[in-house]
Amino acid sequence: MVHLEHVNLVVRDIPMSLSFYQAVFPHWQIRGGGEGEWYGKPRKWLHFGDNYQYLALSDHGDSDNRDLTGSQVGLAHFAFVTDNLQRLIERLDQAGFRPYKDGAESPHRKNVYFLDPDGFEVEFVEYLTDLPDERNHYDI
Repeated sequence: MVHLEHVNLVVRDIPMSLSFYQAVFPHWQIRGGGEGEWYGKPRKWLHFGDNYQYLALSDHGDSDNRDLTGSQVGLAHFAFVTDNLQRLIERLDQAGFRPYKDGAESPHRKNVYFLDPDGFEVEFVEYLTDLPDERNHYDI
């Protein structure tokens, strides 16, 4: 079996990034962190998550993220599943973050996209069915 353990994001400001991800994951904690260098550039880093998965944040970012409307190679978005999309949207709203765009209409799921403080597009999905064939159905 293989599963995703962590995603490593290069950000400009760790506390600002944490304000977003703590609203998303109120049950997660800072698991550890430190300082070091990344190819000669000083950086601070931390792991934010639970006992099974986490986000690694490093603060040595010094430019804008890729243009999400363009075709550059890079991360388009990553997604998390929630059992209560409306409550997650409310937590992000309380933290000062608004949806970036709505997801596609489907009878089997609701989804919405946000931009985190560094311009990473993050999708949140609430499935309305437990049936895999319905969850994975897309009209083409």
